[in-house]
Amino acid sequence: MLEPDRTSRIPPSHGPPPAGLAGNPNVLQILMTEHWSLLSARSLGYTEAMSRASIFVAALTGSVVALALVSQATDFGDGFIAFSLVLLPVVFFLGTVTIVRLGQINFEDALWVQGMNRIRHAYHELAPELDPYFITARYDDDLGVRNSIGMRHVVPRYQPFVAIPGVVAVLDAVVAGAMAGIAMIGLDVGTAATIALGIGVFLVALIGFAAWGVRSIMRFREEIVVRFPSPDA
Repeated sequence: MLEPDRTSRIPPSHGPPPAGLAGNPNVLQILMTEHWSLLSARSLGYTEAMSRASIFVAALTGSVVALALVSQATDFGDGFIAFSLVLLPVVFFLGTVTIVRLGQINFEDALWVQGMNRIRHAYHELAPELDPYFITARYDDDLGVRNSIGMRHVVPRYQPFVAIPGVVAVLDAVVAGAMAGIAMIGLDVGTAATIALGIGVFLVALIGFAAWGVRSIMRFREEIVVRFPSPDA
C-alpha cells in the first residue's frame, strides 16, 4: 500500500467566510441538502453493520445447534470431527470478513461525520451567533470527529470490546480456538495439550484482529484531510 501523500492536505482555513459564501442565496439550501445526504449515508451504514453482525451471529448459532445434533448422532466420533472441521472454517471466514467490513463502515462513518462537521463550520461562518446552540463540533480533525460522536475525552480502554467489531472479533476468535481444539481431539492429543492449544489459538486470533483494528485506525488518522482543525488539537 502506498503511504498517504502528506503534501496533499489542504491547509487549515481561518478568518471570515468567502464573499461568495455569504452572498450566494443558494448556499444554505446546498449545505442542507449535503447534510441530509450524509445523514442518509450514515443511516445506511448503521443498517448494513447491524445486518452483517446479525448474519454472523445467526450463522454461529445455527452452527452450534448443528454441531450439538451431530455430536449426539455420532457420539463425538470421527463424523463429528469431520463435520466440525468443515463447518467451523466457514463460520470463521464469515466472521473475519464481517470484521473487515465493519471496520470499513466505521471508516466511512467517520468520513460522513467529518463532512457534517465541515458543514456545521459553514453554518458558524454564516451565523456565528448560533454557535452556543450546537452541541456537536464544527472542526473536522480527529478530535472534532470524536467530539461529534460523543467521545470528547480519551476513548475508554474497554471501548474496543463494546463496539460491534470487537464483539464479533471475540466470537470469531472463540471459533478459531474451537477449530484448533477439535483438530487436536482428532489427533488423539491429551486433554491438557488440546485446551492449551485452543486457548493459544484464541489469543493469537484475538490479538491479530486487535492489531488490524489499530492499524486501520492509525491509517485513517494519517489519511484524513483537515481543513478546520480544533483549537485544542
